Amino acid sequence: MSAHVEAKQAVVAEVAEVAKSAQSAVAAEYRGLTVAEMTKFRVAARKAGVYVRVVKNTLARRAIEGTSFECMKGSLKGPLVLAFSREDPGAAARVVKGFAKEHDKLKTVALSIGGELYPASDLDRVASLPTLDEARTSFVRVLNAPMSQLVRLLAEPASMLARTLKARSEQQAPPAQ
Repeated sequence: MSAHVEAKQAVVAEVAEVAKSAQSAVAAEYRGLTVAEMTKFRVAARKAGVYVRVVKNTLARRAIEGTSFECMKGSLKGPLVLAFSREDPGAAARVVKGFAKEHDKLKTVALSIGGELYPASDLDRVASLPTLDEARTSFVRVLNAPMSQLVRLLAEPASMLARTLKARSEQQAPPAQ
């Protein structure tokens, strides 16, 4: 086997491994971006925990076979960059959306979460998904709200009694001597 074929197989294996464990994927067309701009995009993605790879479409189709991103096969046309979110389902969409604000040449083609293919127009919706920390914070708030209300409810009668006694004592003037 030639080294060229082995290199292609290694790329397919690498992308397939990432796709098996990824939460979501975004395919975006990068035509017209400079090397420096793509480097900035990769750096931003790395900081967000997003795996980014430019792969030939035939190799990408082979790599996503048997994964939950197989639904994206029909969307893989033209020069595309694939971004896979490993931990946070909205991370790849946030990175692509944030970078596309400054660089209008990066255009989302398709995105997928949990085996469902979504149109590029849903990028904003997916990007607005909460991070894991935000979701945990919201969950704790939801759990904490009833307990806080119960504590206030139980403390209110004693507090009300104290305010009433204080007001009553202020109403009664001390006896004059």
